[in-house]
Amino acid sequence: MSLRLKVALPFVILTMVVSVIGVYVVTRLVTGTLGERLTNQLLESGRVVSDSFIRQEAAHVGSARIVAYTEGVAVALKNEDKESLARLALPAFSESTIENLILISPQGNEIAHFLKDGGEITKVDLDTGAARSPLVSQFLRNRNPDEAPRRFLGVNLVNEKTYYFTALPVTVDGQFDGVIVVGTSIQTILPAFKTVALADIVLYGANGQPIATTLGTMDQETFNVLAISEAQYLEAIQAEEIVYGDNFEYAGRSYTLARSPLQIGNDRIGVFAVILPLDFVVDFATSNRNTYIWVFTLLTLVVIVIGYFVSRMIIVPLYKLVYTSQAIAQGDFDSRTGINSKDEIGTLASTFDDMTAKLQERTRQLEEANATLKQIDKTKTNFIQISAHELRTPLTLIMGYSQMLEQDTEKDPELQKLATGILEGAERMSDVVDSMLDVSRIDSDALFLRKTSIEIQPVINKVHRTFESAFEERNLKFKTEGLEKLPAFSADPDMLQKVFYHLIMNAIKYTPDGGEVKVVGKYRNGKKPPELEVAVVDTGIGVDPSKKEAIFEKFHQTGDVLLHSSGKTKFKGGGPGLGLAIARGIVQAHGGKIWVESKGYNEEKLPGSKFIVSFPLQKESEQEV
Repeated sequence: MSLRLKVALPFVILTMVVSVIGVYVVTRLVTGTLGERLTNQLLESGRVVSDSFIRQEAAHVGSARIVAYTEGVAVALKNEDKESLARLALPAFSESTIENLILISPQGNEIAHFLKDGGEITKVDLDTGAARSPLVSQFLRNRNPDEAPRRFLGVNLVNEKTYYFTALPVTVDGQFDGVIVVGTSIQTILPAFKTVALADIVLYGANGQPIATTLGTMDQETFNVLAISEAQYLEAIQAEEIVYGDNFEYAGRSYTLARSPLQIGNDRIGVFAVILPLDFVVDFATSNRNTYIWVFTLLTLVVIVIGYFVSRMIIVPLYKLVYTSQAIAQGDFDSRTGINSKDEIGTLASTFDDMTAKLQERTRQLEEANATLKQIDKTKTNFIQISAHELRTPLTLIMGYSQMLEQDTEKDPELQKLATGILEGAERMSDVVDSMLDVSRIDSDALFLRKTSIEIQPVINKVHRTFESAFEERNLKFKTEGLEKLPAFSADPDMLQKVFYHLIMNAIKYTPDGGEVKVVGKYRNGKKPPELEVAVVDTGIGVDPSKKEAIFEKFHQTGDVLLHSSGKTKFKGGGPGLGLAIARGIVQAHGGKIWVESKGYNEEKLPGSKFIVSFPLQKESEQEV
């Protein structure tokens, strides 16, 4: 059986069984008694009715704003232009769901009044007193265009119908331009609310008398059954929760009701009640409840036990895979999962073991190749060291004889030129040999530092004097900045000179004629430990971002080597590619860091580059080496 079936099938079956039993228990037991079910339904119906009034309020406000924001309505209302107001407001009113529209001017006059009954619109020309109602008069008294809407239940004197009204100020450009009152008949609202609440509804006026209801017709019998006292009305309108009323008989059937304040926003405008018949649910015996509770508990325990064993079938092999992978990550390539199942986990474990075996073999091959490469690198280092040592003796002889020949040919310019050329070539060859020896010492960790307390400025000045002729020949500017402010620190002066010798020579080689090389010093006191930082900045061709690490490797050359100049200080001059590798080795031997910053490589825009060397400053108590 596959893993999918092992896990999914039992739990699908068990979940379906438990779900069916659970639904049965919840619907038939938890709410099985008459009181519980009836109470829950009353609460839900009351919430639905309250929400329905809020939605009706939102519809009122939306329709009122459509009318108020119709172009020209606010101006006509403010100017008490009845004909223009009727012509402008009537189309919006006819398209809306509201049944009563009253527009009152800022002066407190009823300018327009429309009624809608069964789709037929009636224009009311008499003053119904709406402007003198307490809520509307408050708008007229405050004259605040930003005042919140107000709601109330009231009777329209034209047709004697009770309406649910919403009043709000009319405003254009922040000015109070009057009041708009919209309303919907209670006889229209309550039947619609009954449909969604699944309960009958009764609405009470301020004296506790029912205004409207969906329970039968509003005759005297219904009125007498549903009426409440003023004390009961006050209790309901001030309550924070639903107030349950008494059971009553109506038309040969038993009912119960619950009352709640009708609150829209901050306004409590009345009291409503929801009514349900007492036979809405069927009562069950207490013994049945206990039986179902035991059945549900037993099934739950069975699911837990089966789930435990099913989970072990999955978790135990997975733990073996985890432990094996952790062992392999720590270098134990002999570890295997030992899982032999025929499902997906077994396939995964078998694949994992095969991969581990291949990884073990590949690691062995890489270790052998690494050992071979180390031997080759060691042989190369030995060769460089031996070759450099062997070249020193003949180079010394060549340089000595060249100097003697140069002195003896002072009267023969041609011979002196040749002797000078031999001497310069020998000196350059000697620089290469010295670089090879430095690299050999760095690779073999044989670099010996003779540290003493030194300042960086004399070192830079000495290197500058070495390249003074090259700066003049290439018309390059050389500047220093902040070196005199740097504190003394412990370092090998000769080795430090080699670092900046190679960095400044590198800047000269890759800066076109007429450019600038600058050495900037900074003291980083905010770090622990403090650092001394020296940057060699040029206006040259820059460094490719992808080669910011590679340029510090041995024998690395920028660009095509065959196109390099023969002079070591010429533009893009040649060299063995050891300078930056030597500089990095010496800096790291001092415990420092070296890196390059550049916007990129471009021989036309010349973005330049900055080689930064940072040395940690030792504590004053440390002894010099």
